[in-house]
Amino acid sequence: MELELFSGAFFSALLAIILIDLVLAGDNALIIGLVARNLPKESQKRVIFWGTFGAIAIRALMAILVVYILAVPGFMLAGGLALVWIARKLLTPQDNAEESHLVKAPAASFAAAVRTIIIADAVMGIDNVLAIGGASHGSILLILIGLAISVPIIVWGSQLVIKLVDRYPSVILIGGAVLCWTAYGMITREPMLVSWFEAHPAAKLILAVLAFSIALAPWYNERLSEQMKPLTLLLPAMLIWMLGFEVAASVWKVQADYLMASTQGEYLMEGVRWIGWLPFAALLLWVRERLVLRSARVARSAQ
Repeated sequence: MELELFSGAFFSALLAIILIDLVLAGDNALIIGLVARNLPKESQKRVIFWGTFGAIAIRALMAILVVYILAVPGFMLAGGLALVWIARKLLTPQDNAEESHLVKAPAASFAAAVRTIIIADAVMGIDNVLAIGGASHGSILLILIGLAISVPIIVWGSQLVIKLVDRYPSVILIGGAVLCWTAYGMITREPMLVSWFEAHPAAKLILAVLAFSIALAPWYNERLSEQMKPLTLLLPAMLIWMLGFEVAASVWKVQADYLMASTQGEYLMEGVRWIGWLPFAALLLWVRERLVLRSARVARSAQ
């Protein structure tokens, strides 16, 4: 139902849209700010401008096509996986060689930054479009106002994020966590998987930890001791192993809970589930140790 212009209901819906933009457009500002931080100062304003332009253009397009987009099977799942990849990319430390390359070739870096921003905006804009669409009660004017309000929030928010990251680098970790949580929410809301997640609540916990482990691994790997670094690979691998058994149990229609197992096959499956990953972990650690020792020998011989 179309709202009467400047009525109480109109202003109530407008206030709701402003609050939605403050919460959800902040995600887009966070992404733009984190991506732009890696560019030379003279390129950051251009990235913010084109990133904001892309975010608004994508939202305007989604406002028209959102019903059709959400009907595409697997869209939410693919979007969630894309966000995990983007979070991992943002949290991967850059060495001096990469930083000098960025300074020498700002044009290529600028294009890569805008591309990353547009992919993230396309995925994260779904929640914003759905929320504003619902709050506007079908009013095209309110939808346009909502998009217009997003612009200053994203521009100013992006600049604030860059300043915060320069002063407090740990803000990058918060940004990665926001992306991971958004990715988790999108995957669990995938229509093809909703009923399966309801039937397997443990899988939600595994998925959440898995998304965070994969995305945040580069950040922790840079700060862990050499003895602890294998955890950044072992933890996601073990969770994928566990989640794989949840999926297999669902497909084969067998019991995946050891306490509720009733047949010899189910007990065997649970034994493999909880112990079978250990040989692979031991092999990984052994190979890693051999590679470290060989690298050390090569370094000594080079001296």
